[in-house]
Order: sequence, then C-alpha cells, then structure tokens
Amino acid sequence: MPKPAPPRGRSFVSPPPASPRARKTAPAHQAPRPQADREPQQKLFRVAGLSAVSALFEHDAARVERLFFDERLKPHVGAFCKALAAARKPYRMVDAEELAKVAGTVLHGGVVALIVPRPVPAFDTEAAKRWATDGQPLLILDGVGNPHNLGAILRTAAFFGLPRVVVSDHPGQALPSESAYRVAEGGFEWVELYQAANLPLALKRLRGTYRVVGTALGKGRAVTDVAGLTTGDKPVAVILGNEEDGIPPATLAACEEILTIPGSGHVQSLNVAATAAILIHALARPVKP
Repeated sequence: MPKPAPPRGRSFVSPPPASPRARKTAPAHQAPRPQADREPQQKLFRVAGLSAVSALFEHDAARVERLFFDERLKPHVGAFCKALAAARKPYRMVDAEELAKVAGTVLHGGVVALIVPRPVPAFDTEAAKRWATDGQPLLILDGVGNPHNLGAILRTAAFFGLPRVVVSDHPGQALPSESAYRVAEGGFEWVELYQAANLPLALKRLRGTYRVVGTALGKGRAVTDVAGLTTGDKPVAVILGNEEDGIPPATLAACEEILTIPGSGHVQSLNVAATAAILIHALARPVKP
C-alpha cells in the first residue's frame, strides 16, 4: 500500500516541505525538517480511531511519526500534538475529505496516526517456562489468516488482561497490519505478540511446564465448562487453528488434549474470534480457590 501523501489543510506543525517551491512558501513558524525524516523510512502503518491512537501515545508515543485529525477531535488530541511537537514530528488538522484519503477509509473516527510497526519477536520456549512458573496461560494461533480476526483476538486479550499471544509461522497466518490494528482498537499496545517457528516442536518443549490443549471441531472431549481449563498443576496453552482447515495435523499431534466447545447444533461452529473470546475469558480471570 503506497504511503499516503501529506494532506492539505490547516496546520499546527506543518509536514516537511517536499520541493523547493514548497520551501519558499512555507510559513515562518514551520519546524525544521529533522535529519531522520530525510532518510529512507520503514513503511508506516495507518492507525485510525481515538481509542487506538490514545493507546499508542500512552504506551509507546515514540512510534508515532505523524498525526492527522479533523476539527471535532481537536479538543481530544492536544496532548498528542504537544508530544509530537516536542519530538519535532508533524501533525495537522484537515477536513473530512483529506482525512479519508490519509486513512484510506471514511471509517477513521476523526484521527489517524502514522506509526512505525513494532517487530514481532521470536517465541522463546525458555522464556515461556518462566511464564509458566508464574502461572501465566498462553493463547496460540496457528494459521488464523483473517487480519480482522487477529485484531479482534488482540482486542479481547487486552480487554481481559491476557498478557501475550503467540502466532505460528504457518504460511497463512495473519500478522500485524493496518486492518488488524483498526479492529484491535489499541489491543496491540497492551498484548505482547510473539511468533513461533516450527510450532509442533515448540509445543513438545512446552509440555513439561504447560498443559498443551488444541481445539478441533467434533473431536476430543467436549468442554462444557471452559473454566476447567485453569484447573490442574500447570497453566494451559490453548491452540486455535485456521478459519477453514483448523489446526494442522502436525500441531494437533503435539497437543496433549483436543477440546471442543459444544453448541446447540443449529450452526456448525463459532467464528475463531468468538471461540478465542470464550477461551480468553476463561484463561484470564482469576481462579477461585
């Protein structure tokens, strides 16, 4: 997706000029163009909506490179603008048409931030063993391909306080993207995301410290009380698979248990994001003595 051009509009701090002609007509109060902005930059993500943008500034404001907003959001973004001015980064108030161009959609919520994507670190099974010692559960996604589902799962994890989610190196696995960020509503800022290479091997290494549980339609023991996932001597690592094909056979073989959430039978299955919400609620809530 091409990087959106800086829109026209009323400026509080103008973006760096793009041509000699622009430099001649730039207002006297314009901030000098930072050296870093003259160098090739990593592709930026567009993050829209006040909740998502607020989470960015609260958690990692340094990743925000530019900010655009419309007049109705002006009272809500003053602190963001102040932070960007201190970092010598541009922000602008623009009209609705220009903001839609920046966002690539009219569903922008009145504010759009351009950010440096956060890298997805490799999943470390040794670190996971330390998490297990603290009783921290894991949610693992193996081939969840729809970025909207990924965003919805991260939003749910952030809401219930699940600290981390692991994704596999499945070729169809969705990774952070603009559409995933839009659905997550700031969830990416509060949940650590890791990527596991060779997930079946990683699961076998986890089995000493985690109870490794896969989910599959119509297979294994039906779970009527998902709160039971938090019982036992070890925390649980639950795996969800691809929306169409489910968990790959090699991953399924590495699981100690295969669980199915039973329903009425009127429809065959739940959306993976809905399934994840049920499981996350069970995993993240405190276990009663």
